[in-house]
Amino acid sequence: NGKTVLFQARRMPAETYFLSTLTNEANVKVRDGLLDIKTKVGETPEGYEIFQPRGKFQFPVKREDLATILGHLKVDTALEQETYTLDEFIAFARKHPALCPVSVEKMRYGFTIEGIICEYAQVWFNGALVESACAESENYEGMKKVVEGMGIAAMPNTNYLKAAKKVVGME
Repeated sequence: NGKTVLFQARRMPAETYFLSTLTNEANVKVRDGLLDIKTKVGETPEGYEIFQPRGKFQFPVKREDLATILGHLKVDTALEQETYTLDEFIAFARKHPALCPVSVEKMRYGFTIEGIICEYAQVWFNGALVESACAESENYEGMKKVVEGMGIAAMPNTNYLKAAKKVVGME
């Protein structure tokens, strides 16, 4: 009954997510050579997760920057090189027992309902398809109404980190 606006479907550039067995609160991903960190800072009373940006890093990264990145993943380890390329970081993560790099591809279908940003997405974690629906807003009451109206309120609220961990056997 409200205003709905559809946006053009978008295939997103391939990304690499870095998962850690030691935390579910650091979203560390690379897209187009830029590493982006967001960490969970809390939840709303309604149970919606709140993530905030913590930094962006261009490859190659310096040892000190990689130590910061690994700190968000709760990994404390000696770093031997002065700088790391993306391929070197991926190789490092593959060898580390607490880390797992995951290839992520997304096809996103965005729209708004009553001004609330919504999305249906097809997400492939290492080639395994997961379908996702979400609503994002700082207007939590409006978001709750939209989520209920879409019929997804009873579904679990699972972020990409947890979904990827489930797909690759880390949870």
